[in-house]
Amino acid sequence: MTEGETATMSRHLELTGVSGGLALVLTVDVTRPLAELTDSVNAICEQVEKRVGRTVVVLRLDGTAAQSRVWPGEVGIRDVNRWERAVRRLERLPAANVVAASGPCGGPALDLLLAVDFRIGAPDLVLLLPVNDGHFWPGMSVYRLVQNLGVARARQIVIWGMDISVAKASELGLVDQVSEDLDDAVHTATVLMGRVSDQELAVRRQLLLEASAAEYDDALGVHLAACDRELRRLAVGAAS
Repeated sequence: MTEGETATMSRHLELTGVSGGLALVLTVDVTRPLAELTDSVNAICEQVEKRVGRTVVVLRLDGTAAQSRVWPGEVGIRDVNRWERAVRRLERLPAANVVAASGPCGGPALDLLLAVDFRIGAPDLVLLLPVNDGHFWPGMSVYRLVQNLGVARARQIVIWGMDISVAKASELGLVDQVSEDLDDAVHTATVLMGRVSDQELAVRRQLLLEASAAEYDDALGVHLAACDRELRRLAVGAAS
């Protein structure tokens, strides 16, 4: 870990006492420069990868300080690539990911929200597409919107630049739970998601992500391999 990553982690990363220290919590300040946000995400990923046993990553996103849709600011394509790779690293962690979001959620917050397993929104949450000088930012949020919603619904949002209220986001499945008490909702989600083993979670993610693009015959082999692993696990449990 670099000196910059360590400093960022010390400001934003903390172990919680939820279920015996099961959760790692990252509070994301969406007003920070892209490089700092990237370091924060990489720092929590590194911590998770070092841990042994089940882990739940909790991202706290508070967009009330965000003043505009502009994203990602004055950066280069290498900075954008580092950010996208960090979000992908988070998305593929062998750990359950939970997000708790409130206020306007655009730019980095939207990228992170779309990449996690379980999304909790406050009643004032609004999903905003990032726009620069009237031009929509063509980041990987477009890809994840299509993965979540399909091309038809994603096209309506991307082409017309629609704001998405928390009620609409819940209807579309972009938010899994709406709660006025985010702390309580995070605690419950952490305990429940912590029961899913890391390996099993990775298998479920893979099957879901590949289902929308793979042909049936190609997908069949992957699903049969997963079924075989599960049958062998059940057999061991029955024998013991």
